[in-house]
Amino acid sequence: FRSGLAQGRNEAYVKQLSDYIIPALVEALHKEPEIEICSSMLDALNECVQISGPLLDEGQVKCIVDEIKQVITASSSRKAERAERAKAEDFDAEEGELLKEENEQEEELFDQVGDCLGTLIKTFKASFLPFFEELSSYLTPMWGKDKTAEERRIAICIFDDVVEHCREAALRYYDTFLPFLLEACNDENPDVRQAAVYGVGVCAEFGGSVFKPLVGEALSRLNAVISHPNAAHSENLMAYDNAVSALGKICQFHRDSIDATQVVPMWLNCLPIKGDMIEAKVVHGQLCSMVERSDRDLLGPNNQYLPKIVLVFAEVLCAGKDLATEQTASRMINLLRQLQQ
Repeated sequence: FRSGLAQGRNEAYVKQLSDYIIPALVEALHKEPEIEICSSMLDALNECVQISGPLLDEGQVKCIVDEIKQVITASSSRKAERAERAKAEDFDAEEGELLKEENEQEEELFDQVGDCLGTLIKTFKASFLPFFEELSSYLTPMWGKDKTAEERRIAICIFDDVVEHCREAALRYYDTFLPFLLEACNDENPDVRQAAVYGVGVCAEFGGSVFKPLVGEALSRLNAVISHPNAAHSENLMAYDNAVSALGKICQFHRDSIDATQVVPMWLNCLPIKGDMIEAKVVHGQLCSMVERSDRDLLGPNNQYLPKIVLVFAEVLCAGKDLATEQTASRMINLLRQLQQ
């Protein structure tokens, strides 16, 4: 009873604090001309949302979303202004450096916009979707080829969050955004590629029958990332690992739409993944589950892929806690003991 009372008091305090701070922050952000300070304010706003969580009321969320619209609009105007300045006859190298610096600050601002929206989506899930729809006319242009790689990455990450945290409620947006997502899988920028292939994985996991018609194209796009000659280069490693993870999700959730005897061994051949520690834990956990249920496509005819599986287990276990959770590691050890017997 006492802990419940303390929690109630704590929530009331947090609510009181957010009721005071959020409107003041939003108002200050609205008036702030300096881009760097706007970024810091958005960062602070994001922290407030993380702390307050579902205690925020609809009016406060609307207030934040309206300000984000304003931030995006103001940023676009500034960028257009800079583009015009760059065309001027007296434009020189010194001003070029200044413009570059201003554009970098703008990227940081967009980063904070993405983080803030990500937190709102994770906090409110499907109940945030009416606000997402309001924002879509501001976000959709960010997918354009004429936008910077950072803007495209942020737009993709926001859609990834919607798919992951709103599940069935997000299915209605697949038709609009999936074609962009699939195209971005082969973007020249590795960060954009990583965000896009991660998105393909979450769409495969939660998209069900809506994703099914696109499985063939998704496989082709992922294959291009995985089999790229420079896939193992450090700047491409995160995109590669996320593409392998997405391929695993297609094997798991859309087995009936693929030639599993070809695709599952291809996925196994990519393991272990070692760059993205979060995805590594997911993927190696999935491998473990497949071995536990004696997945035929994974083991192959006459268990021909078993040596590769043992090799992957050994590499994962040698890496300590980096590539697998403690639970997955102990499951791997049990499986190796069974195989030994």
